[in-house]
Amino acid sequence: MKTLFHPSLYQFDQVQPSYWEATAGSSKLKGEPLSGTQSCDVAIIGGGYTGLSAALHLARDFSVDVCLLEAGHIGWGASGRNGGFCTMGGTKVSLKSQLKRFGVEQTRGFHQSQAEAVNLVRALGEDENIDYLPQGDCEFIVADSPDHFVDLQKQAELEQTLLGLDVTVHSQDEFREIGYDSPHQHGAIALRPSFALHPLRYAHGLAAATERRGARIHAYSEVVHWRKQEDGGHLLETASGSLHAKRVILTGNGFMPEHLHHGVKGRPLPVQSAIVVTRPMSASELQQKGWHTENPTINSKHMFFYYRLLKDGRFMLGGRANHIGDPAGAEQTFSQLKQSITRMWPQFAGIEYTHQWRGLVCMALNLRPSIGRMPEDKSVFFAYGYHGNGVNSATWSGRELARWMAGKNSGNSVSPTHLPAIIRGRPPRFPLAFLRRQYVRAGLAIYSLRDRFNF
Repeated sequence: MKTLFHPSLYQFDQVQPSYWEATAGSSKLKGEPLSGTQSCDVAIIGGGYTGLSAALHLARDFSVDVCLLEAGHIGWGASGRNGGFCTMGGTKVSLKSQLKRFGVEQTRGFHQSQAEAVNLVRALGEDENIDYLPQGDCEFIVADSPDHFVDLQKQAELEQTLLGLDVTVHSQDEFREIGYDSPHQHGAIALRPSFALHPLRYAHGLAAATERRGARIHAYSEVVHWRKQEDGGHLLETASGSLHAKRVILTGNGFMPEHLHHGVKGRPLPVQSAIVVTRPMSASELQQKGWHTENPTINSKHMFFYYRLLKDGRFMLGGRANHIGDPAGAEQTFSQLKQSITRMWPQFAGIEYTHQWRGLVCMALNLRPSIGRMPEDKSVFFAYGYHGNGVNSATWSGRELARWMAGKNSGNSVSPTHLPAIIRGRPPRFPLAFLRRQYVRAGLAIYSLRDRFNF
């Protein structure tokens, strides 16, 4: 398989040295590789949140015969590597542009669906008894400058009045008491219903629930060949078995296997992200450092950081990494993230770090998530492009795919017209798609300049 980034990011037999893997608990699903010749109604390629949610809802709610194939272990990809932010977002299109292009009703519908997606994750945790260690009751977006705080106030007013969202504004002094203190803290907004969780435990819990509800899950089962059959079905071949399916759901997000289907080739934009985690800190130590919140938090910059306090008192921070994905570049990124912590919170200078890892998020040329059906083959469905907001977006997208595929009135539409217009259909292909890494490099440079000069 030819990869966009360095091959070290695509080693399916390797486990990430992440904090999540180290604290995954005992719920890890073994997931035997596919063997022999099997068949099903719906085959799912990809064992992350999208695939697991689709499989769970198809099997549990509609009694559909489902088989899921994952190239690595369950949670190998972004679903086991992300920062554990179950928060609202999913698009990089500005709110002003959303309103202009799609109108108030469709924009409101999209943002309400994001809130619904957060609540869906909570509901699945309760219904399926998933031990994903939830934390917090909102997401904080922190102003990096006084001008940014003015912008956040305007954003909050629009989100409250036009979109009906639950948003609260906190001044610098207020946030110092409930959030944290920092030279780069100039007030914040709180957006509900958001929270944080242990992402790998959530993935393992979804997998266990999916198997319990009757779906089949095969880990270490990379699809190496995909052939359309004369009967209209699909033959998916792995190193140790083959699967015949009437319909296929293609997932993968930043790790999308583009080589398997021309309908996704050149459309995803993987972007590397990296995370570092400190040693545990005591409650008194955190109090001395002026840290008071367990809510997931991001800053207001274009090249933003995402950060949170973990259950055992560790501090986690993540941000964008280089455009190559090689191990040497990763080490440089980890070092830069640690320097950023010291710059943003001088009180953390000299703290020890215990874990660091990286992965891929997925963007798109239209800066929007996508749910749809291949125009070339209406028996193939897809969902991807969550723009760093996959915990809730992917879970919700998987459920919506299941509902769409199982519905009596699904028809032949290639777009799920019952869903908000912002997420319908397939994103456009990148011009000169082989240059996508350079597009990432240019985009990161532009955003860095905008942050430096505050425009």
